[in-house]
Amino acid sequence: QVQLVESGGGLVQAGGSLRLSCAASGVFFRFRIDAMGWYRQAPGKQRELVASIRSGTTNYADSVKGRFTISRDNAKNTVHLQMNSLKPEDTAVYFCNVEYYARNYWGQGTQVTVSS
Repeated sequence: QVQLVESGGGLVQAGGSLRLSCAASGVFFRFRIDAMGWYRQAPGKQRELVASIRSGTTNYADSVKGRFTISRDNAKNTVHLQMNSLKPEDTAVYFCNVEYYARNYWGQGTQVTVSS
């Protein structure tokens, strides 16, 4: 069973930076991790894709392009999200997602709060 553990959330002022990390355990064949990514959900809103990486190709939501960078450490089965120039509208619970053997797995979520 794949389990995801996220870390790095917190409270930051607008313009600041945070780095989220997600470590996947229970992965026996890392080449079958098809994609890794980050989603977020703000209060009263639907969960939305923030960034993903699939076969080395990255994809970003328009709202975070130029500010966020996703990266993957294949040897450690981890994915990171470097978030710079944070804005109050980035406030949300951030969820790690891994697609492994065509199944989606989710982390428990980590809160990111950006104060103005």
